[in-house]
Amino acid sequence: MPSRFKADSKGLAKNLDAYVDEVFQGLESDFLVLPKGPGFIEYPLFERAYETLKARTTGFRDLDPAKVLDAIQSFPLVFVVLRSLLGFTPPEWAYVTTTRMEIEVPQGAARTIDRNVRLKPEKTVAKGKTLDRIRALVHTACELLKEGAPTVAADRIHRLNKADTAEGVKGVQSLADIGVPYAMLLYERFLGRPFAGHRDSVSELVGDVLENGIEDVLSRAGIGYRKTKRAERVAGFDQAPDFIVPDEFNPKVVIEAKVTEDDGTARDKVTRVQHLATLATKGGKRKFHVVACISGRGFGVRREDMKKLLLATEGRVFTLQDMNRLVSATDLAGFKTR
Repeated sequence: MPSRFKADSKGLAKNLDAYVDEVFQGLESDFLVLPKGPGFIEYPLFERAYETLKARTTGFRDLDPAKVLDAIQSFPLVFVVLRSLLGFTPPEWAYVTTTRMEIEVPQGAARTIDRNVRLKPEKTVAKGKTLDRIRALVHTACELLKEGAPTVAADRIHRLNKADTAEGVKGVQSLADIGVPYAMLLYERFLGRPFAGHRDSVSELVGDVLENGIEDVLSRAGIGYRKTKRAERVAGFDQAPDFIVPDEFNPKVVIEAKVTEDDGTARDKVTRVQHLATLATKGGKRKFHVVACISGRGFGVRREDMKKLLLATEGRVFTLQDMNRLVSATDLAGFKTR
């Protein structure tokens, strides 16, 4: 059986199931191992911030916004601990604050504050408008924690209906004093997906591993290329591919770099590659070749989707394990100068 990279259309169709197995074996998943990224907070530091907030508020018995703000100014990571008590993302916290306070806190600003705190967890940087926004966020958080979860319809659940905040600040005090029942801790992890917030914050880094691998291969071969930006408009493409060789004015090879841990999203990305393949032969004459570089467990779920991907790219589907063949097994070889 010839390599999937060298098979003609008949050979590809004949051995399609075997080629699917081959790609599945080469897929490396980022599901269990995540990059830490520059904003990752180790537990000992997080615990220090938690203890700082606990001490400044007398074991959460005096949840005065002024005292909480003072704790944040002395140790900025307290801001993230406070957000963790709420169980909100930065944009969610900003939205609730804007609806309850007279000051508007843009969701992008909340993300920036949160990220800056994680990047420099022990450095006080808040001043001016940023300090005003933090003050508003803190005030809202203290109010919500004191109020607890309100009664909602039987087919609804309030976001504050958690073991520590359902009954208001008394629940926080209780768990701070005696610890969290393990079953409830596991249940809340089940609801919130462990590492979900961190995974979201490093999602671009996960994709960068694949894109950096492509760039490294092209650069080492001395191949000129055009790497497009997110949502960039490129003439001739309704959606710009990730890489164009040699450039968008005379595309000969386009490369799509796709990472996904979800099979539903994988299907959408396969459809995207199929669309590029259709565009490549529009008018009956091939304008460029389509190459797919993929990573993530999402691509290893549906065999039929992988068959479509192999057919759309004429077998040119690469994983991180066979990235070293990206040039030799495609038309990129014609652009190699080193």
